[in-house]
Amino acid sequence: MQPNVSYRIVRLANGVWSVHSLAHAETFHPVIGPVAEAEALYVKQLKLAERFRRHPEEFVIWDVGFGAAGNAITVLRALAEIPGSIQVVSFDRTSEPMQFALENIEPLEYLRGFKNHLKELLSLKRAEFALGQAQVAWRLHLEDFPSLLVSPAAKAIPKPHAILFDAYSPAKNPTMWTQPVFADLHRLLDPQRPCALPTYSRSTMLRVSLLLAGFYVGSGHATGEKEETTIAANALELIDDPLDRRWLERARRSTSAEPMWEPNYRQAPLSRRTWAMLHEHPQFH
Repeated sequence: MQPNVSYRIVRLANGVWSVHSLAHAETFHPVIGPVAEAEALYVKQLKLAERFRRHPEEFVIWDVGFGAAGNAITVLRALAEIPGSIQVVSFDRTSEPMQFALENIEPLEYLRGFKNHLKELLSLKRAEFALGQAQVAWRLHLEDFPSLLVSPAAKAIPKPHAILFDAYSPAKNPTMWTQPVFADLHRLLDPQRPCALPTYSRSTMLRVSLLLAGFYVGSGHATGEKEETTIAANALELIDDPLDRRWLERARRSTSAEPMWEPNYRQAPLSRRTWAMLHEHPQFH
């Protein structure tokens, strides 16, 4: 057990086991574990079962931050007893966390029943299987996500109905949290296909970045770690609690609101130019 020196298995306060990255000094799904966090942040908040049940065609989910597959597997299990087709498209720079998790599968209970599917996915970058009444097609892209977004290959990836955004934190992985990355992501969406993107952060910097990228943005559901998260969407009706003008005024006073335009983590108040663009966002009119 635990042969990979880059990761280790850790037991959380509630007794659930998870994976810890030594290089990033961060634990995957801290506090309540992968299943409970994914259920709160993605399954329930996105109303995935209701949306999938009403969707007659293939339902596409982008899994940004494949990691040890906790988010994707939790979502698939939540949808398994609904007849239909699901395509999961996972993105990560490396498969090392998943390989490590498969070597330590015994304590990671959420992986049970998926071992062979995940081995096939790692080997072929694709896996297709039946799960309950659902038909699953799972694809894996192992490359730099910001670079992929602006490549010709990105246009061939099926447009998502939902995005599970779970990158390492902005302080440890600023490349994934710049305003240009969210702008590139928004441009790839189908304007006629409502799509929502929840993530665990509630930072003003992130929310400003998403707004300037073209998203509508709201306060997201609580998880065990945080009382509030963030949800963004290309359709306002997918957001239950959109940010309002009171939030806008707080952002104006914040000392950490200016988006990262380059992949260098720092904190700064809104520039005049950014405030002018933010103030004109249709969400606040």
